[in-house]
Amino acid sequence: MPQHPGQPQQGWQRPPASQPSAPGGFAPGEQAPESSARTALNGLRAEVEKAVVGQSSAVTSMIIGLLCRGHILLEGVPGTAKTLLVRAFSTALQIDTTRVQFTPDLMPGDITGAQIYDARSGEFHFRKGPVFTNLMLADEINRTPPKSQAALLEAMEERQVSVDGESLPLPTPFMVAATQNPVEFEGTYPLPEAQLDRFLMKVRIDLPERNAEIEVLRRHSAGFDPRDLAAAGVRPVASPEDLARARAEITDTLVQPQVLAYIVDVVRATRMSPSLQIGVSPRGATAILNAAKAWAWLQGRQYVSPDDVKTLAFPTLRHRVVLRPEAEMEGISADSVIESILASVPVPR
Repeated sequence: MPQHPGQPQQGWQRPPASQPSAPGGFAPGEQAPESSARTALNGLRAEVEKAVVGQSSAVTSMIIGLLCRGHILLEGVPGTAKTLLVRAFSTALQIDTTRVQFTPDLMPGDITGAQIYDARSGEFHFRKGPVFTNLMLADEINRTPPKSQAALLEAMEERQVSVDGESLPLPTPFMVAATQNPVEFEGTYPLPEAQLDRFLMKVRIDLPERNAEIEVLRRHSAGFDPRDLAAAGVRPVASPEDLARARAEITDTLVQPQVLAYIVDVVRATRMSPSLQIGVSPRGATAILNAAKAWAWLQGRQYVSPDDVKTLAFPTLRHRVVLRPEAEMEGISADSVIESILASVPVPR
């Protein structure tokens, strides 16, 4: 079964060698031409993993998010290197990053910025908030009230901030990496479905395997300082220009009509599942499509296969469905529903 980001400890793998052949319309038999952008983006993954151990799925998901102009929701207990992951990305990709700790008293202006009165000039000037960056870490996003959560919604969807009727564009690239603790819910404000739907993927960051955790301790014993990534050997290996070229190349990735139909069938099956109260909207279908194209491109292929769709279904759909109360009481999870749907929907050949 294809790996998916719900199992980060196992990493992302290339689809099996038994991909559908050319007559089926999925595998033209040709790899994509050599690309400096692909080399740089795959090098980015290796560079980030110099600092982040045992979270290869999260690393790959971040790259796919950047390639798709999407946003990532990272769910994991504290101490699993979520902040380190974002900082390592900003260093290796040569982009700016900010971190906002979401708290109950956080105001919308603390995110977007505010008008400041200048006593010397007698005028108001807009002071940009931390959202004016390339990679924003929204730490514990579910700990701030809905009003402040909503302040991030326009920035995520429209990539702009409105101030006194004027729209100020955000830098390019721009991505929000939000975190939340899956265990501690006291004093939290769960994200509404409308805002969850704005995240391209929801990635579960599990505790590392034993060998990976031993490697973490070995590095710290050797003097690793998560606040000094340069000393850890993390160097700039890609740039926003590489990202822009990669996005242009991904648009040429081939998606056969039967693969498009397969994506639609999977999404429509969520709307008919007896375990789900709310299924996936068309935005979810486009999320699978875009993520699968980026994933195929990263592997050097010019086409999207059904296995790519299966691989990306879990992170792109798990936060877009709502379980029925009786299903939750029975211990059914969103991932188990998606897995059942993938097993039941016919795969094109």
